[in-house]
Amino acid sequence: MTDGSTTSAIPTTRAIQHLAQRWIQDGMAAGAAGAAGTAGRGREWGWRRARTVPAAGFVCSPAGLWLALAAVAAGARGGTAAELRALLGTADREAAPAVTEVARELATTGALGVATRVWSRVPVLRAYREALPDVRFDPMDPAAVDAWVREATGGLIDRLPLEITDDTLLALVNVLALKARWEKPFEGWRTQDLPFTDAAGTVREVPTMGKDVPVADAWTAGGAYVVELRCAGEPDGGPGARVRLVLGEPGAGPERVLPAGWAPRTAGVPLDTDRVTIGLPRLALRTRVPVTGQLPALGVRLATSDDADFSGLSPEPLLVSDVIQEAVLKIAEEGVEAAAVTVVAMAPAGAAPRPQRVQHIAFDRPFGVVGLAGADDVPLFTAWQADIPAEPDA
Repeated sequence: MTDGSTTSAIPTTRAIQHLAQRWIQDGMAAGAAGAAGTAGRGREWGWRRARTVPAAGFVCSPAGLWLALAAVAAGARGGTAAELRALLGTADREAAPAVTEVARELATTGALGVATRVWSRVPVLRAYREALPDVRFDPMDPAAVDAWVREATGGLIDRLPLEITDDTLLALVNVLALKARWEKPFEGWRTQDLPFTDAAGTVREVPTMGKDVPVADAWTAGGAYVVELRCAGEPDGGPGARVRLVLGEPGAGPERVLPAGWAPRTAGVPLDTDRVTIGLPRLALRTRVPVTGQLPALGVRLATSDDADFSGLSPEPLLVSDVIQEAVLKIAEEGVEAAAVTVVAMAPAGAAPRPQRVQHIAFDRPFGVVGLAGADDVPLFTAWQADIPAEPDA
């Protein structure tokens, strides 16, 4: 995955950075305004660009999204391929070797797992399968998909972030999973409760880790402070992952701050100081991003329409029906854990959507709750919610 790659129209590292910039700046901005919690599945997230920092945090994987979309783009032809190439830097027959190259090079990072699989109800062309030698192809089996996601992410994500229905003819799923120790862990005795000011201006004390970092591992770029923390490498010599923390100017949003994290280190300005110490909150983030609705803002329209051309993937006419990513990030004294599952689901092109009957039940007045035993209807717990519901403890 070098800037000298000849397998794609844009060198792959820059292509993924380009996607990251577009996704955060334009795609996320096209998402639903605000953020809504989803019980047990993380937060569905998006914001419309404004002059304020988004109130909700998020985690996403540009590399995971690129690998999934580029693998599908390997089967795109004509105008569909042209749109995907403009976003990804590659499409059509040139995309498959680029996907293989990127996945293999990422997998050399210590403690990082990279895998892509396809489950399908329709025939997949032999040429497409042979062009992606590291991708496994299986008959559609929703239970097997969930089991693989759980295993591949080490339990960080317990199932596919999409319900597979009878209309789902093909699902391409990419997983990135990292579980790494810091090269120099934070010392537990230095962790203490310190104030953190959220995007709304609310100040709360949170457990905050502290450590010294080499002066050479901190710099400024674009008005932001950047600090690089290294993860331990593999015994066989695989380099460890690097985690860059980016602190922008007050009020700066992610579309301005985050690009400093993947900008070349040589573009930064060294700090004029003798010592650098950091205070970093322990954190856990989980986000589910419905990318499908963001694709038009990223210039991808044909792939989700009846005019989609994926004739290099299957003899059946297909369109992209859903693109969803769920991602998790945990940072603590000993190390970092992260995982992302990106699914591109495909449905029959040209098929009229089946009408849905929806019954919405709003528990917006006094209601009852009954907890039953697993094997029979013994009422273990009963409750009546008559007043304004209180928030459960975190």
